[in-house]
Amino acid sequence: MADYNAPLKDMKLTLNHVARMPALAEKPGFEDASADMVDAILEEAARVARDVVGPTNWEGDQQGVQLKDGTVQCPDSFKAAYQQYAEGGWGSLQFDPEYGGQGLPFLLSIPVMEMWHSANMAWGLCPMLSQGAVECLDLNGSDELKAKYLPKLVSGEWTGTMNLTESNAGSDLSVVRAKAEPEGDHYRVSGEKIFITWGDHEMAENIIHLVLARLPDAPPGVRGISLFLVPKYLVNEDGSLGERNTAGPLSLEHKLGIHASPTCVMGFDNAVGYLVGEPNRGLACMFTMMNNARLSVGLQGVSISERAYQQALEYAFERIQGPAVGTKEAGPIIRHADVRRMLLTMKTLTEAGRGIAYDACGSLDFAAKADDAAEKAAEQARAALLTPIVKGWCTEVAQEVTSLGIQVYGGMGYVEETGAAQHYRDARILPIYEGTNGIQALDLVGRKTLMDKGEALAALIAEMRAAVADTDTALITQAKQLEEAIVGLEQARELLLKGAENDAVMPGAIAYNFMMLSGYVCGGWQLLRQACAAARLQAEGDDDPYMQAKQDSARFYMAQILPRWRGFAEMLTDGSRSIMALPEEQFASAWQ
Repeated sequence: MADYNAPLKDMKLTLNHVARMPALAEKPGFEDASADMVDAILEEAARVARDVVGPTNWEGDQQGVQLKDGTVQCPDSFKAAYQQYAEGGWGSLQFDPEYGGQGLPFLLSIPVMEMWHSANMAWGLCPMLSQGAVECLDLNGSDELKAKYLPKLVSGEWTGTMNLTESNAGSDLSVVRAKAEPEGDHYRVSGEKIFITWGDHEMAENIIHLVLARLPDAPPGVRGISLFLVPKYLVNEDGSLGERNTAGPLSLEHKLGIHASPTCVMGFDNAVGYLVGEPNRGLACMFTMMNNARLSVGLQGVSISERAYQQALEYAFERIQGPAVGTKEAGPIIRHADVRRMLLTMKTLTEAGRGIAYDACGSLDFAAKADDAAEKAAEQARAALLTPIVKGWCTEVAQEVTSLGIQVYGGMGYVEETGAAQHYRDARILPIYEGTNGIQALDLVGRKTLMDKGEALAALIAEMRAAVADTDTALITQAKQLEEAIVGLEQARELLLKGAENDAVMPGAIAYNFMMLSGYVCGGWQLLRQACAAARLQAEGDDDPYMQAKQDSARFYMAQILPRWRGFAEMLTDGSRSIMALPEEQFASAWQ
């Protein structure tokens, strides 16, 4: 079982010395985010994650969910855990006090969310989607809708969903067919949506669906999509619940992992709905939810990696095998060099991802509290650039980390009873939903690099160089290794900008390798910053062994993980040539 007393030190160091939490606490409105308050929140969240949510993970995977009489039944332990979550106010940390929120930084909610997903990723998806619904409604809803729905969503008494995908409309939402007909002060929404996470359940008394649909006079394509709020139960004027709306689950998907998260096919049969935002601007409204959801999914990659690492580490101390080199007696497998290699790979990839994710989320807070337009734009561009890296790279490396978790166990890892295989199965969805990682890579090279001619990436590279220049003397070798990788990223940027001018296919062809190169370099940058902070604290008298371990982790990453950048950089130089060389007919000939 994941125990967040273990990585709590790493979370605090990353918050304070990478993601700039102390500086945020000085911003107007964030005064309550003092060091003592941050510590208290994280330590209590660690207890709840370990003692309340964590024990539901195995049962949830084994029991799964069922659809009976039009309602989804969740694992027995889930509702009690959710009630404790809601009663503790955990879903309200970063939201507006006007609607019952605590007004704390979004950044502070990130390590808390990491704990929920590490404790039980299937369960954690429910509050994650609800928080996204709050963000979307807060930014786009009318005052009347916000007053009626936000307090219960913020408190966790109600939960939220995001309904985009249809059987004919996956990544291409321009062909959405769901319809909405005006009727008085509301609309009647009809259609089917698929892959709706936590589309139905009985953990909360109401579910608020955010649904993309078309108005009768809507123009074709994405410009004709509107967003509607469709409650499971209608809400009376006094706030009490009325009759059941004609919206509900038609079936459940049987999935590889996250078995306890109900993934529903949802049917809307002339259901009552309310317009959110302006007509035909639904996709723009939904993307306010989608962008933060992508950061949250990247964070899930960190979360499941952390859990897989903790479990593998515990097993490595328990499993007794033959003598390791230099010893005469049988002992725990942690003594074997290759097991150390696997565990350190898991550890450092997880800590690097944590740094990137927290840092990106911190920029959103700094953008919201910026004193001038230039500062705001710079922080927004920084967060936007890092978002596809967080979502894409963190979830890609989660595949490696959870797979290594099984490998540390050996044959026992392939047996479901140990639990290691569940993490591997659960992690596999992460590169797929909220925009596949191919889409994240295209976003990184297209909207986030080509569109601004690489300015945001140039600014990030300058930040990395400043970190190298400010390196503690004990880590000079590691700084030089990172500097070489930074040069490689800078050259990749130039290659992309120049290549795109002559080959329209080239950006898409190199996008994945560009994203992975960026991720490994950003990961090295984050670990160097963390290690330098640890070295400074150590020099100031902090004798916690963690401080030295953090520096040693950075040394391992720079020597054993960071050199992967070279392979991705070399693949970029091929452009689109080999990828597009094989004619389409040759692919087809395989089954003709």
